[in-house]
Amino acid sequence: MLFSPGAATSRRLGFGADALGGLGVRLISLDRPGPGVSAPSPARSFPAFAEDVQIFAELRGPGRPMMAAHSRGAPFALACAAASVVGGPAVVPGADEVSDARFAGVLPGEPQRPVDLAVTGPGAAERMFARLTADRMRDLVMPAGPETDPAVHRHPVFAAACRHALGEAFAQGAGGYARDTVLAMGHRGIDLSSVRVPVHPWYGASDVSHSPDPGAGPADRIPSSVRHVVPDTGGALLWTHYRDVLRTLLRGSVTWAAVGRAEAGRLAVRSCPPPCALRRRAGALPSCAGRNSGSPHPDRSYSRRAIRC
Repeated sequence: MLFSPGAATSRRLGFGADALGGLGVRLISLDRPGPGVSAPSPARSFPAFAEDVQIFAELRGPGRPMMAAHSRGAPFALACAAASVVGGPAVVPGADEVSDARFAGVLPGEPQRPVDLAVTGPGAAERMFARLTADRMRDLVMPAGPETDPAVHRHPVFAAACRHALGEAFAQGAGGYARDTVLAMGHRGIDLSSVRVPVHPWYGASDVSHSPDPGAGPADRIPSSVRHVVPDTGGALLWTHYRDVLRTLLRGSVTWAAVGRAEAGRLAVRSCPPPCALRRRAGALPSCAGRNSGSPHPDRSYSRRAIRC
């Protein structure tokens, strides 16, 4: 299973380390070009990332892998799904396409300004985002979200992994983060109606930062999409509901055949149980890149463009 991490974090911020081995899953987290240790590619695009992932999958040999994505890593996973490079991605939760017309007048003035700039002047927007630092990003991200999120953010294992991932993501400068953000905020150009693999959008009902309508818009446009809305949960559900996410992906092929017949292309919304208890032992939250219980070579590079895993 591949993982597309959120913007401003490197491949080091994984999830579900205490569940992967028991489920027989190896999670391989990818640095996009620029953040972390991947070679920068200033003019990269969503199709270019999908091509990179296809090359990686061919060289690594897992066939068409599953994929999970977080926040602004989501559109990159959707680009891979549209290109049929991956099977059954889960976006947990995915940053929505806030430049879409359905959000006109929804965002307040301050958040709307960078979105408008990403559409009308992407170069200027990229230069603006490139002024941010890892410390500033941590100050912006950590206090955000409903009361369920700080419990995750303050967990010592998560906090240490997040600091590491933020520092690593900005090690080559902020250019990689800036490019990610402009691509995610602007008009993405991903034809969601062409996606033929099952897609699982997951959103916390209390999370308004990733999508004003908990992912309903993109889910409506993806033919084989089941949207999971978790009550009493915010944007950190990848670290509170990772077992549900992993199990849903693993049984996806059978589930999606049934959904396709029963729903005839209509959206199915699953009501999820309350958040599970946050595990306190070391290793229960983030997993290291490219690793489950005992799998070697977390830093091996395979891709032509030096995407690192």
